[in-house]
Amino acid sequence: MAKFGVGKTVESLGDYLREQRLAAKLSLRQLAEQAGVSNPYLSQIERGLRRPSAEVLQQLARALRVSAETLYVRAGILNLEDSEARSVELAVLADTGLTERQKQSLLDVYQSFRTANAAAPTHQGAPSNPNTDTTGG
Repeated sequence: MAKFGVGKTVESLGDYLREQRLAAKLSLRQLAEQAGVSNPYLSQIERGLRRPSAEVLQQLARALRVSAETLYVRAGILNLEDSEARSVELAVLADTGLTERQKQSLLDVYQSFRTANAAAPTHQGAPSNPNTDTTGG
C-alpha cells in the first residue's frame, strides 16, 4: 500500500516527533492533551499526513520540552543555513499579532526575495533607491 504524505520534511518531522514522544514516555493521547491538539490530528502529523502550523509546533515543543526552532527546521519552515535569515524567520514566527497564514505568506515572500537577490548579479555603486536618478537627466 502506498504512503501518501505531504512531503519528505513532514515525514521526518513526524518521525522525530514520535521519537521524542516515546523518549518522554508519553502516549499519543497524553502528548495531544498536553499540546492542546486532538489525538487524531497528532497521529496524522506523526504519520506525515498533515503539516502542522508554527503555532501547533510551538505547543508540541513545549509539551515535549524541545526547542520550537528544532521543530520549525524539521518542518521546513525555518532555514538553518543563514543566521541572518533565521533571525527574521524566528521573529515572524514568534509574532502573536499575525495569523498562521500571514506568517507563512511573509516567510514565502521573504524567501523569494532572498532567492531572487542571490541569483541576480550585484551592481556595486548602484543607487539603493531605484527612484533616485543620479544622472541628472
